[in-house]
Amino acid sequence: MILLGLVVLGLGVGFVRFVALLPTTETPPARNTDGIVALTGAAFRINDALELLAAGRGRRLLITGVNPVTRSEEISRLTPEYQRWFSCCVDLDRSATNTIGNAIETRRWATDQRFRSLIVVTSNFHMPRAIVELAHQLPDVALVPYPVISERVRVESWWSNPSTAKLLFLEYLKYIAATVRTAVGL
Repeated sequence: MILLGLVVLGLGVGFVRFVALLPTTETPPARNTDGIVALTGAAFRINDALELLAAGRGRRLLITGVNPVTRSEEISRLTPEYQRWFSCCVDLDRSATNTIGNAIETRRWATDQRFRSLIVVTSNFHMPRAIVELAHQLPDVALVPYPVISERVRVESWWSNPSTAKLLFLEYLKYIAATVRTAVGL
């Protein structure tokens, strides 16, 4: 019982720390990079990644985890101000179905492009796990996080919204699993 209590206490303290460290505001990336990678999941991620590309923060953009039936023309229509970038500088990955797949496809793309640095665009609560997975696949590539803040997932008051609390706790468990898995080299 004592061991179980310590495990539960450790998970609880770790979870509170995990949430406390999540960014609550979007800030510009610390520096420009060779490329930009956006992990799909919310429309804001793609728009923010395109803004970074248009601002010259990277030379190319990979949008990874795109639905296999989605065409680049469909995405570019959703962001008309960035349509011209799709013909020269945006690549779509349709094979990744999870964060591990995003990291594997990003490694292939970054290797093909000979990129040594990437801005990583994903949700603030997903960023810790995304960085773990990407760093595992790209140990020699500098990763610059650009966490996207969603109005639907307010981490400042996570305890007052059961669906947000559940989402963050599940993401915390996935982060722990990814950290352990990559630490043992799997």
